[in-house]
Amino acid sequence: MRKFALALSLCSSVVLFAADTAQERLADSTKVFNEIMATPDKGVPQDLLETAHCIIIVPGMKQAAFGIGAKWGRGYAVCRKAGAGWGAPAAIRVEGGSFGFQIGASNTDIVMLLMNERGMRRLLEDKVTLGAEATVAAGPVGRQAAASTDVQMSAEILSWSRSKGLFAGIALHGATMRPDLDVNAELYGSKLTNKEILMGSQTPPAGAMNLIHALNRYSPREEKDKPIETRVKDKVKK
Repeated sequence: MRKFALALSLCSSVVLFAADTAQERLADSTKVFNEIMATPDKGVPQDLLETAHCIIIVPGMKQAAFGIGAKWGRGYAVCRKAGAGWGAPAAIRVEGGSFGFQIGASNTDIVMLLMNERGMRRLLEDKVTLGAEATVAAGPVGRQAAASTDVQMSAEILSWSRSKGLFAGIALHGATMRPDLDVNAELYGSKLTNKEILMGSQTPPAGAMNLIHALNRYSPREEKDKPIETRVKDKVKK
């Protein structure tokens, strides 16, 4: 018990020491996404990105081993808006779980795709444990890879990690995910809930526009989201 308490204390100290701003994490999230998508043969399959309801990016998730392992990270969830591309980001905390790279201390980038409405609604909960309350599976890698297994087809969330240049699918079993209201307050000026941001019409902060532009660039599904009648009218206008 003492060992566990000491580990948590040391980890908290590291978190405070390594803390960055919400704007810096947005920039890091954008960089991580662009770098992954720039290598399609070794990245997130395009077909999965285009059908995903939401994406979560956690840049530089920390891991430290003080007798026992501890993992924590802050990042952002972004969901699609019907007919309008990707919406405003909501802050997320991810803690615990098993995602490989177990030796010593390391920084690992985490990417998750929420593949259906059930997965998307997990973002609105106060806390969710992956693998227990939400089904999660390691995502396939590469341009032509497809979610062909039964596990991948039925999973609410597909996940990947990148560390030391290696990008691979991982199943984040045991990790917890919760809203980060303090970061939302930093971005939006008040402690908006993730439901208010992801399900409402919140205007994205200026610092999020590069990330949203990158998502729209690599996954411009807004046309597919429009009703068929609207798409026909748009073509007639052109």
